[in-house]
Amino acid sequence: MNETAPEIVKVPVADIRVINPRSRNKRIFGELVTSIAHLGLKKPITVSRRNGHGFDLVCGQGRLEAFIALGQTEIPAIVIEASEEDCFVMGLVENLARRHHSPLELVSEIGNLKQRGYSIGQIAAKIDFSTEYVHAICSLLDNGEQRLLAAVDRGVIPHTIAMEIAKAKEGDVQKALAEAYEANAIPGNQVLAIRKIIEQRNLLGKAKTPTGPRQQAKRVTSSALVRAYKKEADRQKLLVKKAGLAQSRLLFAINALRMLMAEVPFVKLLQAEELHTLPRPIAERLPGAGGQS
Repeated sequence: MNETAPEIVKVPVADIRVINPRSRNKRIFGELVTSIAHLGLKKPITVSRRNGHGFDLVCGQGRLEAFIALGQTEIPAIVIEASEEDCFVMGLVENLARRHHSPLELVSEIGNLKQRGYSIGQIAAKIDFSTEYVHAICSLLDNGEQRLLAAVDRGVIPHTIAMEIAKAKEGDVQKALAEAYEANAIPGNQVLAIRKIIEQRNLLGKAKTPTGPRQQAKRVTSSALVRAYKKEADRQKLLVKKAGLAQSRLLFAINALRMLMAEVPFVKLLQAEELHTLPRPIAERLPGAGGQS
């Protein structure tokens, strides 16, 4: 099975505009430059032709900057047709799709999309996260809750508890934590982690001036914290269940296709119908099925 590969052309690096530039870890960028210098470019960048002259970068900022650092004037690229807004969103999604993307990058990109006028639902759909999570992050960003955002990023507390802390009156959270701990509703290590975050927040502040309207403080109770904690635990259990279901369905489809691909009449039928490609997750697991879509 074969499919027509996208055309790769050489584009002048000086003609490429980075719409949404990102800061980079110097060590990792240095390793990328060294790799390209020794092995060459493994994957072309993607650009969109701009009205008039030049190109907008869709994805591949690190590779582009590495080529510039190596003194190259041109870089291999795949040219697509897309508006500036589409380029921005496609680059964002490509960045978030990486296996080891930074949680801080995710928060930053959510903030960027909100500033561009996207609604909570639109942002959630574009990055494939729940609307509840996106709403929580946007609310924390609007109120300058950098310490709580950092705690969510590190996985110290779920976003649901971060929201409870952000909306609570001073002192209420500590009391609610003590009650929840005494009732064994929240693990001790979680209580200590939350208490440390609250103390730092009260002592040092939010670390940023709020950019949105300040929310009125409300009373928080131990039951509210327990509900938030259990809600996050249930959400994670559901994600694990969905992942297992998706994996079992994929394995079933792969095994069925593997048996069908061994049948000559079936292969001839595919050829007659000009069905030359398979979905990437399936094609990668079927020996000899090179086509992907």
